[in-house]
Amino acid sequence: MASSTNELTHDFRPFFKVFKDGHVERYPFPIPNHRVPAGLDPNTGIQSKDVVISPETGLSARIFIPKINGPDQKLPLLIYYHGGGFCAGSPFDAVAKKYITSLISQANMIVVAVDYRLAPEHPLPIAYDDSLAALQWIATHSNNQGPEPWLNEYANFGQVFLVGESAGANISHYVAVRASAAGLAGLKIVGVLIVHPFFGGKECDEMYKFMCPTSSGCNDDPKLNPAVDPDLSRMGCAKVLVCVAEKDWLKDRGVAYYETLAKSGWGGRVEFFETKGEDHAFHMANADSENSKVLLKKSVDFIIGD
Repeated sequence: MASSTNELTHDFRPFFKVFKDGHVERYPFPIPNHRVPAGLDPNTGIQSKDVVISPETGLSARIFIPKINGPDQKLPLLIYYHGGGFCAGSPFDAVAKKYITSLISQANMIVVAVDYRLAPEHPLPIAYDDSLAALQWIATHSNNQGPEPWLNEYANFGQVFLVGESAGANISHYVAVRASAAGLAGLKIVGVLIVHPFFGGKECDEMYKFMCPTSSGCNDDPKLNPAVDPDLSRMGCAKVLVCVAEKDWLKDRGVAYYETLAKSGWGGRVEFFETKGEDHAFHMANADSENSKVLLKKSVDFIIGD
């Protein structure tokens, strides 16, 4: 007979399961994926490197830059927070690389992809804290005296964007709202790209509650329901693009987020874009589809437009 320590106490498919002795086992990620090394991409000329932001916590990131044409070239800076339910995914994997290099190829910018620590081993709000800490670290380069030469030399800190899908969209929103109070001198967030955002559901979210012991998992938590966040109108950017997919079970919450932001008293511009006939994060699962290309173009136009 199996030991009682091997008894299953929580089963959060398709992400992870928890046993009585406390150990966690993850299910295979729904999108076939694997870690890829940093370096030069010969197909695009895009270079990448991995950096440690905080040796104390292990917070790290992968930085991507396009081919640089001159020493005085300053490029827009995009900060990417990956999806995966706060408990899966990585900026070091093949799916993230394809998405990021596609954006860079069309928008010609620098990307910092943040490797925040994952729940449940690192309970929420650690992922949020890491993500804000990464932005604060990036801001230390705005005087061209930070620890990372690529950011010192090539980043335009007056033209910063945040982007994320699913849980990463939730994090991007959180960071944008908190940025105005975070002491980010020299850094200006122009826009936030919110793709297929996770903001909970109609019922309390038991998985989120498990990952975040301080949360009810319900609509009274501003991380799951921005409508109850008293700081929402202080969102620290000029424009937001909210993207949803017609068949995504999270679509209604994405629509509600768009409507909430539009009437919040925030002084920026919010746009809305829906992809018909598609499901959650389809552009990550099948980046070469026609709808994925349309979504990519919409995202690029948002970034490089006025």
